[in-house]
Amino acid sequence: MEIFTDTLTGLIDTSGLMGMGWQNAVMILLSFVLFYLAIVKQYEPLLMLPIAFGMLLTNLPLTGLYHPELWDPATNPYFAPQYLDSGLVDGSTPIFMSVFTQETSLDYGRVLHDGGLLDMLYLGVKLQIYPPLIFLGIGAMTDFGPLIANPKSFLLGAAAQGGIFFTFFGACLLNMTGIADFTLKEAASIAIIGGADGPTAIYLTSKLAPQLLGSIAVAAYSYMALVPVIQPPIMRLLTTKNERAVRMGQLREVSKLEKVVFPIAVTVIVSLIVPSAAPLVGILMFGNLMKESGVCDRLVKTATNELMNIITIFLGITVGATAVAENFLSWKTIFIIVLGLVAFCIGTACGVLLGKLMYLISGKKINPLIGSAGVSAVPMAARVSQKEGQKTDPSNFLLMHAMGPNVAGVIGSAVAAGVLLSILG
Repeated sequence: MEIFTDTLTGLIDTSGLMGMGWQNAVMILLSFVLFYLAIVKQYEPLLMLPIAFGMLLTNLPLTGLYHPELWDPATNPYFAPQYLDSGLVDGSTPIFMSVFTQETSLDYGRVLHDGGLLDMLYLGVKLQIYPPLIFLGIGAMTDFGPLIANPKSFLLGAAAQGGIFFTFFGACLLNMTGIADFTLKEAASIAIIGGADGPTAIYLTSKLAPQLLGSIAVAAYSYMALVPVIQPPIMRLLTTKNERAVRMGQLREVSKLEKVVFPIAVTVIVSLIVPSAAPLVGILMFGNLMKESGVCDRLVKTATNELMNIITIFLGITVGATAVAENFLSWKTIFIIVLGLVAFCIGTACGVLLGKLMYLISGKKINPLIGSAGVSAVPMAARVSQKEGQKTDPSNFLLMHAMGPNVAGVIGSAVAAGVLLSILG
């Protein structure tokens, strides 16, 4: 009987129930909310569902799947060999604080030795492997024809990134006034939500502010899913009925040569100007080149189906795993949600306003609604432009014209991330 009692007591003491705190309970409830949004509302379900399940797993006590301390240089430091050899750090003596604060990086060997399943998968995020591979699939599915046919669309895609930089300076201002406590790297990571590009947001945040990754990923994909809700009121507010009714001429036919040269040219130009954007833009264009070349059908099929699906699962569940209670349940998360919405709204407004300017300069031949598609939510933002145009004129078709700024926004958000990374990385 005593053995039975001791065994039962041991099972209870080592159960997750004994380690369950109110923070864990709140995070588990939040994961249920995300399940609802993914399954019932179908808000970006392909990523929202894995993120929600990752959040659930990481907040169940004692599962050992994810260890936040392994991803914190304060608790898992590694010191480069050159500092050991130089005598600045002696393995038998305490580490100098100056070296600890300036020259510390993560010990990935300890991650491999002590980490759980989600720690192993999270290496793909931390080492910036998953986001570029997602871009490979996006590139293989994207037709840049509308952008090539109307190069002015590049300007609309660039203008829509204004929300990123406005919000970056806004977050810095909040920090200066004492309203919020953001570092420059955290401000940049929050601002990138305005690009409405989930993989880019994850890529930049994993480099600059990994402690905010869960919050930023949830906000970014939530707003991407809410494009049909957020954008139309802004579009109607900033345009007149006559502007929304403008019919644009048919786009010219783009040759195969142009479609093949385009990804190569963009890769070279962007990589030379903003080298930090090359991992995203370069792989995006590689995927597109495989598609447009017409000689890599098997590779295109793999990139757009099997590989894309596998990486989406790994990316979603590991990003969700970073949403541990101590990082997620804070005032910063509230600011992230608010500032992310501001960034997205300003980005939409910037695109529409430049569209209005182009409407005037072109002699009223450009519909300003296509400017809102400059955010990187492909192809949803372009469809919203189409629907808003048809509300004014049911026979008006803006979809292909809106796809130009839309795919330009994909490139623009990656370049914006590269600029921020060059300055702050």
